[in-house]
Amino acid sequence: MTARDTMHAKVQAYLVTRRRAGFALSIAGKQLLSFARFADRSGYRGPVTVALASRWAGANRPGLARTAARRLEVLRPFARYCQTFDPDTVVPPRSLFGPGHRRLTPHIYTEREIAALLAAARRLVPTTGLRPHTCATIFGLLAATGLRISEACALQRTDADLRRGVLLIQQAKFGKRRLVPLHPSTTAALRRYARRRDQDPASAGTGAFFIFDQGRPVHPRPVQYAFRRLSEALRWRARGGHPAPRLHDLRHSFVCWRLRRWSDAGVDIDRHLLALSTYLGHAKVTDTYWYLTATPDLLARAARRLGPLALKGGSR
Repeated sequence: MTARDTMHAKVQAYLVTRRRAGFALSIAGKQLLSFARFADRSGYRGPVTVALASRWAGANRPGLARTAARRLEVLRPFARYCQTFDPDTVVPPRSLFGPGHRRLTPHIYTEREIAALLAAARRLVPTTGLRPHTCATIFGLLAATGLRISEACALQRTDADLRRGVLLIQQAKFGKRRLVPLHPSTTAALRRYARRRDQDPASAGTGAFFIFDQGRPVHPRPVQYAFRRLSEALRWRARGGHPAPRLHDLRHSFVCWRLRRWSDAGVDIDRHLLALSTYLGHAKVTDTYWYLTATPDLLARAARRLGPLALKGGSR
């Protein structure tokens, strides 16, 4: 790659390099190609500059600083890569448009809500097909393990060791692989689903673990659509900062439930957080903190644990 290459050529070289290192960059790749088109259409053949980055970041939806900030987050690693070949390249500062992310409080589900969701999913049409069983089992798996929806949908039959009760997650974030041990009740539910799935002659033609009717492997989009329709039918109201409960909130809920159970069992939560981070497939334990929500239930448990320490400190 040279400094005078088109921006498209530079982006393609960057994507090839990163993907060989195991990064999918599916969304980021599309955004970078959009940046390349933006630059090349003007006949620009220079390095990445702050002015060029600013014009592209704010071009799609003017006035939305958070959208522009997220675009810059995608552009910054590419600019650092270009600096290797062109020292005139400038990495746009992260603070140019302010923070790109903010944490909205998630909807932490109750056990009653999960039970209602699974019951409603089993009534999806056609009731004689695989769709109701598939959706109900996926929702239950997400609630029981905190898996990402993409990880659940990507499962292959060979990834599920239902004798030992372990899942092999091969298409995790950042291309990482991990083993996910299952609770016996979760393993039993997956066995029941597999028996029902294998009664469908069309299922024999696919290696996917979760399938819809006609042997079609499951994709996250129709599962998320089914969830939205079911949550509307159940008339759920969001308890948090998002407009409606989300499927991804099951992952947040799993973390809160796990901390609650550890607290009840008297487990040293600080020592076990690293194990939880590994179980969730996080690159660092601080990523797991993003999923911790100060629910009234957890705050009450924390207050009970801190009560004796507070009394002890006050007696000095």
